Amino acid sequence: MNDQAEPRRRDARLPWDLHSALTEERLSACARLLARGRADAVAMADPWAGDDAWSIGCRAYSFSRNRLRQAAEGGRYRWLAVLDATHHFVFLIDGVPVRFFRGDAEEPSKRTLRQQESEAQQLALVLGDAGGADGLMFRLAVETGEGGEVRRVVFLALRGEEGAVECFWPVPLGNDDLSSARRNTAANLAPPLATASSRRFS
Repeated sequence: MNDQAEPRRRDARLPWDLHSALTEERLSACARLLARGRADAVAMADPWAGDDAWSIGCRAYSFSRNRLRQAAEGGRYRWLAVLDATHHFVFLIDGVPVRFFRGDAEEPSKRTLRQQESEAQQLALVLGDAGGADGLMFRLAVETGEGGEVRRVVFLALRGEEGAVECFWPVPLGNDDLSSARRNTAANLAPPLATASSRRFS
């Protein structure tokens, strides 16, 4: 745990303390969609053709975003919707705006701490005047291993440009959601072995 971040925290609060829509079941469903989107991207990686961490990361973000969008548009989860479908992607959990990022949940970047205007307006709407929406933002941090596989997903409630932590809650994920990414990583990130014919033309 980052000792420098500790004094800023009030992370004993749980997501549903902040808003009743942020239940364990719903956050776990969103985290699974994000994990599976990343697993798909890792599975498609082709280092032999030039894929690297950057290209896999871009594809993983797009795939994860698409997983959430398809689940919302397909009516799979009636509480799930999309507020902003651009690269600033914002989705809604029963009206509550949330964004996701890949990185260390302990150290959100300045980019992660930027709040979209539509996001801030929506949060003020659902929390109301007495809800303390000023500067508050909800994020899902997708932490990954060396091969790009998902290690865990953490729900964060952050406030202001300094990112004061008001909630830090690792989202429960099933073993299948994480192990599939690890299997994909092992199977697809290793370059293919050279054959006799390929050596002749190299």
